[in-house]
Amino acid sequence: MRNSTSLKQEFLKKWIKGLQVCNSSSEKKMTILERKKAIKMSADIAMASTRNGTTCWSRAVIANATQSNRVVVERILGPHKPSRSVSSVMHKKILKKSRRVCSSRSRRVLMRKRDVAKTRSIAKRLIWKKTQVLKSLVPGGEFMEDEMCLIAETLDYIVSLRAQVDVMRCLATTTEFINGK
Repeated sequence: MRNSTSLKQEFLKKWIKGLQVCNSSSEKKMTILERKKAIKMSADIAMASTRNGTTCWSRAVIANATQSNRVVVERILGPHKPSRSVSSVMHKKILKKSRRVCSSRSRRVLMRKRDVAKTRSIAKRLIWKKTQVLKSLVPGGEFMEDEMCLIAETLDYIVSLRAQVDVMRCLATTTEFINGK
């Protein structure tokens, strides 16, 4: 994992570039809602691009942003060359659906056997539910089948979110100081 300071510096550089691109791409004056969306999108893209596509969540964030505003994303990140990540995401969706069918059958077989203790099955169910919640919180998490990979991605995502929050707080504090509050 990278140094927190270098991660924050890289995020700040890319975020400022994203804000400049969003500001220059708008011909008319932006409403508050449009500004909010532009700030969020540029922050998300900046945060994801600091990972250089090495994590599932960063690829998912960039893919989602590209679907909603491809031109702005390309201006921030540079031209997008088709990669396997988009096709691998689609491939993972297909695999996930087929695994779900197979796993539901195997779950029924296990239920019939009754040799698994009731407490163990309750614990597994709770873990599964918590895993599903975690998958829904991490971008791209719904495509991760391996729990260890999910935990590693979640930790990396949390570190990146923390860096993003720290940079935004520092920027807000600096802005308040400059404005004389």
